[in-house]
Amino acid sequence: MAKETGRKLIAQNKKARHDYHILDTYEAGLVLTGTEVKSLRQGRASLVDGFGQLDGGEAWLHNVHIPEYTQGTWTNHSARRKRKLLLHRAEIEKLFQKSQETGHTIVPLSLYFKDGRAKVEIALAKGKKDYDKRQTLREQQDRREADRAMSAVRRRQRGQ
Repeated sequence: MAKETGRKLIAQNKKARHDYHILDTYEAGLVLTGTEVKSLRQGRASLVDGFGQLDGGEAWLHNVHIPEYTQGTWTNHSARRKRKLLLHRAEIEKLFQKSQETGHTIVPLSLYFKDGRAKVEIALAKGKKDYDKRQTLREQQDRREADRAMSAVRRRQRGQ
């Protein structure tokens, strides 16, 4: 059997980028059981309610939904159990120091396979206020309109 290479996206948390200011991102491994890996290989997971927590010098991922493996037996996993994150000691300490500040939290951004191993991209984030969300949407809309206008000008120039 050939060794798996590259990056295969399983799940993405698009709402996190809408609800939080992303300050710093980290790639972490996950401690999983066999049925969890099989369920992920089927491309089934949800990061919507997920969050990270530091406890006793270890990083944990809570509320990430990996559904039970359909062909699993009594050895199947529970869908929302807490899972250990594999990070370097220095990264855990840095996350711990920054997450102690008011309003900072750890959120999962994406879940993927990298060279056959399950990885999660986590971010140190600060919650956005409603007016920040509106401003971000306005900036995106302005950027889209400017891009459309530029492409229309380019099309007209090519047509001459």
